[in-house]
Amino acid sequence: MLLRKEFTFDSAHNLVSYHGKCERLHGHTYRMAIDISGQPDEDGMIVDFVEVKGIVNAEIISKFDHAYLNDIIPQPSAENIARHVFERLDPILRGPNYELHSVQVWETQDSSVIFGRDDL
Repeated sequence: MLLRKEFTFDSAHNLVSYHGKCERLHGHTYRMAIDISGQPDEDGMIVDFVEVKGIVNAEIISKFDHAYLNDIIPQPSAENIARHVFERLDPILRGPNYELHSVQVWETQDSSVIFGRDDL
């Protein structure tokens, strides 16, 4: 079973190793989905949405929202943002019946990347 919690954050970045308009400073309203795989426990839940929200807000959103992402991730492409988020949350979003499955990051409404366990 997959559990999904979605978030948004506003950040600025520029892609220093890219040659095109994205190498200039610009911003996005990012959308991010956290997918957790597992089986419901005796309470009928994989993990409480409130717990997931608290962890993601503390570990990711509080650092990314209204930030210059280049200060956090050297080349903050959508791919590298998704990898960074997955690697940061993977040791935390684990329980006896669940683990982090994937992170999806939308840079625009119709452009996203998914980083999953198989990509480690």
